Amino acid sequence: MKFIFMTTGLALASLNLACAQQAPLRGTVLDAQSQQPLPGVTVVLPSTHVGATTDANGRFSLPAALGVHEIIVSFIGYNTQNVRVPASGQPLTVRLEAAPVSLQGVVVSASREQERRTQEPVAISQVSPQLIADTKATAPYQLLNKVAGVYMVNLGNEQHMMAIRQPISTNAVYLYLEDGLPIRPIGIFNHNALYEINQAGVRSIEVVKGPASSLYGSNAIGGAINFLTQRPTPLPTAGVSVQGDNYGYRRVDASASGTIGRLGLYAGGYAARQRHGWQDYTDFDKESWTLRGDYSFSAKTRLVGMGTYNYLNTQTPGTLDSARFYSRSYASNNRFTNRVVTAVRASLRLEHDWSPAQQTAFTAYTRYNSTGQLPSYYIADVRANGVYQSSNGQVNNQSFHSYGALVQHRADLGFLNSRLIVGGYFDYSPSTYYARYLTIQKDVVNNFYTGYTDTGRYIDDYKTDLYNAAAYAQYEVQATEALRIVGGLRYDRVQYNFVNNLSGAQTTKKAAQNNVYNIAAPKLGLTYALGPAQGVYTNFSTGFQPPETSSLYSSRQTIELKEANFKNYEAGGWVALFERKVYVDLSVYQMEGRNEIVSLLQPDNTTQSQNVGATRHQGIEYTLTYAPVSEVNFRLSGTNARHTYLEYSEVVQGKNRDYAGNRMVNAPNWIANAEVYYKPRFAPGARIGLEYQRIGSYFTNTANTKTYAGYNLLNLRLGYRLPQPAMRGLEVWANVINLGNALYSTLVTANQYGTTYTAAAPRTVTLGLGYTFAAKARE
Repeated sequence: MKFIFMTTGLALASLNLACAQQAPLRGTVLDAQSQQPLPGVTVVLPSTHVGATTDANGRFSLPAALGVHEIIVSFIGYNTQNVRVPASGQPLTVRLEAAPVSLQGVVVSASREQERRTQEPVAISQVSPQLIADTKATAPYQLLNKVAGVYMVNLGNEQHMMAIRQPISTNAVYLYLEDGLPIRPIGIFNHNALYEINQAGVRSIEVVKGPASSLYGSNAIGGAINFLTQRPTPLPTAGVSVQGDNYGYRRVDASASGTIGRLGLYAGGYAARQRHGWQDYTDFDKESWTLRGDYSFSAKTRLVGMGTYNYLNTQTPGTLDSARFYSRSYASNNRFTNRVVTAVRASLRLEHDWSPAQQTAFTAYTRYNSTGQLPSYYIADVRANGVYQSSNGQVNNQSFHSYGALVQHRADLGFLNSRLIVGGYFDYSPSTYYARYLTIQKDVVNNFYTGYTDTGRYIDDYKTDLYNAAAYAQYEVQATEALRIVGGLRYDRVQYNFVNNLSGAQTTKKAAQNNVYNIAAPKLGLTYALGPAQGVYTNFSTGFQPPETSSLYSSRQTIELKEANFKNYEAGGWVALFERKVYVDLSVYQMEGRNEIVSLLQPDNTTQSQNVGATRHQGIEYTLTYAPVSEVNFRLSGTNARHTYLEYSEVVQGKNRDYAGNRMVNAPNWIANAEVYYKPRFAPGARIGLEYQRIGSYFTNTANTKTYAGYNLLNLRLGYRLPQPAMRGLEVWANVINLGNALYSTLVTANQYGTTYTAAAPRTVTLGLGYTFAAKARE
């Protein structure tokens, strides 16, 4: 009997051991820096053909194999890791470190779906979580200017302009997105709109250069910039940081994240203020906060809800004349111009996987925005025969609500390993705008505007209902093992219903009118893999831009505008060399514009929009990354471009001037950004980076008789994240912007009365201290 019990016990123990050994191995793969889950990571058992790919939440499951004590985890853009399998059978948590040389892994902005960068025939760049963490940027331009072909112009206090395959301008030729949704509706573009993004809530940024209208619609001409928000972390994390500079800038960041059961939550943002800065009359207050929740009903159905709140209240000092700029006299010429912005967005996204090859996502969203200002750029001097008479200006406000939806279905088909993406988009955005006339008092001798009187007389007072209905499709075919073909088409119907609250002699506009635009935007491209780490691509794409409501209906706008259209021809490629220590990405483009809408500076310092008959934009964009050893990483990003008027004329002092063949205004011939980082092995957690920015020369007037030589800039970044277990998560950093204390202007414009300069800050030293808590995974 004793023998029977012993035999039975041994059999049960062996059965339990076998079951334990055969239990699947589960785990989660995270970005080591951001603690965000990584989808699309390959996890394999060594010396076998058994493997898996992580899902949207970074999770994987592998069948266990006898005698296997480790797994291999690999992902493009990250260092491959061999990870030991715990004997306890507990789920694994793997944290991948970003590779020194990145091959630009998975992106979403090229197709609205997660795909490898090398599968998409477009020029697309990514600002990674690691780069965001190392830069410690106080404004988005400090990150975006690292991208080849991008120059985000810093106007101070988070105000900005952009130049991507276009001259520096305020024109509506860029589309700003948050998780694939436009942050503003069509017809109400704001060149400053990125101050409506919560920088602290961004995990990565993707920049599609060139027209992306076949997927995203209007304004995606020079480029589309997609800010991807932080996702809830699988393990609890929390962080807080403080920083400030030697010119009165102070900022506090805070965040918390984690997942309990099926619900993951993220909350984070920052509050910043500026007092007594290097330039007179530049105080501001800014708050940005994001709340996101991810809920998994099942492995196939997910719900993502998100809300963002942004508030900005800033003084606006205006530009400087030549005398004040070159003497470094940064006094403002007024003490009353300002801008106050409130921007709120919320969305709810439902995703369902019908099968591994079929997925549908439906997103409903709403926006609210109010932008009120007394702008310095609308202060105008009235002259008679060159003699000063008086000054005037305006106070205005533009507000809108938005209600919309986006639905998209993706189907992976068996035929030629193809993929079909179809979608529909609808946006309804009622908006209001008013502008009241101000009389401005001026001390002419000292060129100082002393005050203003609100006359109560309206320049504009109207409302506009904006409708945008669109349908799009993209089809991708793997024609051969090396050749992939992508075609896309989007149709948009855009309608503005305008109602004027002014009448008779109060206005120059109609009582009411409707403007309708019907646009089809096709694209066609292909990629060809020359090897495992090299390939080429080419594409043809189109873009469109209906006039903005502010141009169509403003009483100041006397020039009738047409819709602008663009055709883009592009080719490029990428290659990794010398055991992937070197990575090169290259794009060459030519974009033809018809009826391009440009902003013209008038003699009274105000602006008007005007169609240019034809323009041509040509350039080459390039990125070189080199990591000779793991501790050193060098990157060079640049673009050489030529922007030309093909058909264009202006009336100057009563005479028609033909400027065909001239270079476009504010179009630098060379933009470059180079950076080298050193992360010493003997001091884990330490980093030192030196960044060089070059903006080449450009013409400041359409006659091409005045130029600005551009500038060179050096920035130094130091940081140290303590590696000791007791202090892990504590980080200190110091950034020195404009290390050489160079005198330069981020934007220079000219008219018949002279040249104006947007001065940049002198040497600025920012110090920061932060702490991040991340719960330790159970191993």
